[in-house]
Amino acid sequence: MEVAARAGVSIKTASRALNGEGYVAHETRQRVQQAADELGYRANGMARELRLGGNTSTLIGMLGGDLGNPFYSKLASGLEREVRFRGLQLVTVNTDEDTRSEQRLTDALLERRVRALVVASTLPSHEHLAAEHRHGIPFVFVDRPPVGLSADAVLLDNRGGAHQAAAHLLELGHTRIGIVGDLSRLSTNQERVTSFGATLRAAGIADWREHLIEDAHDVDTAQRAVLDLLRRDPAPTAIFTTNNRITTGALRVLHRLPAPPALIGFDELDMGDILGVTVVTHDPENMGRQTARLLLERLDGYAGTARWVILPTRLIPRASSRRPPGTG
Repeated sequence: MEVAARAGVSIKTASRALNGEGYVAHETRQRVQQAADELGYRANGMARELRLGGNTSTLIGMLGGDLGNPFYSKLASGLEREVRFRGLQLVTVNTDEDTRSEQRLTDALLERRVRALVVASTLPSHEHLAAEHRHGIPFVFVDRPPVGLSADAVLLDNRGGAHQAAAHLLELGHTRIGIVGDLSRLSTNQERVTSFGATLRAAGIADWREHLIEDAHDVDTAQRAVLDLLRRDPAPTAIFTTNNRITTGALRVLHRLPAPPALIGFDELDMGDILGVTVVTHDPENMGRQTARLLLERLDGYAGTARWVILPTRLIPRASSRRPPGTG
C-alpha cells in the first residue's frame, strides 16, 4: 500500500488511521493522512489512478442548501440539462445549511468517485478541499464563493440587487425600513444586508440596524420576525426580505393587515407576479447553465486560474412596494 509506505507505517496501521479507528497515535494519524493527501487517496482506500485521470465515473455531485427551495431546484435543473448532453448524471444532496451535514455529504460524494462537485456551501472555509482539488477533482461554487480555496464560482450580484431595492423604497419616501435577513453567517445574506444598509446610510438613515432582524431562515421564523417589527413603536413603513422563503413568511403576516407596510423581496417566488410582490430577481436556471459551462471546461482539460462569473440581478416593481409611507 503506497500510503503506508510513504508514511513509514504498516498497512494495518495505515488502514486504521484512514478509517478513523482507535489505537493510532495522533502524530501517526496525521502522517498517514498527509501521505494519503499527497497520493490522492481517500479513507476508503480508493486507488490513486482513480483520482488521477483513471476515474471513469459519470457522476456530478451537487450540494444544495435546501432543495425544497425553488432557487436550488431551478439551479439544479439548468445544470442537469447541460451535463446530461455530455453523458453525465447529476446527483443532488441536501445539506439543510448545516455545516456538519455538508462535510459528511461532501465526503460521501467524493467517495462515490464523482467527476466534479458543485457546492452551495455554508462553511466558513474550504481549505479542507485543497487536497482533492490538487488531485484533479473540479469544484464549482454556486451562490456563495469559496474561502481559502482557489476554485471557479458562479455568483449573483447581491450588492447591486440590494442597492436597487433600497433605492426604490427611498424614492417612494420610506425612511423607516425593516430588514428581515437569512442566516447571518451566510455570505449572500451578509452582502445583501450590508449593501442595503449602506444605501440607507448614504441617504442619511444612520439607525437602520435598529430595524434589522437576521437568522430568519425559514417561513416560520420569518413570520415571527415580521411580527416583531410590526409590534414596534413606531413600526417600519416598509420591509426588505433577503430571500424567497423569508418573503413567503412575510406575506403570511402582511396579507391579514388592512394597511400593510411596503414589501420588497430578494428572489422571485412562485406566483409573485400574480400576488403583486416587488422582487429583486435573477435566473437560477442560467446560474446552473453557467456552472455547467465552467465545470465541463475543467473536465475537458482547462487548467487555468479560477474564474468567477457574477450574474446580474434586477428589480421588478409591483404593487407591494407602491404603498406610500403614510399607509403602513
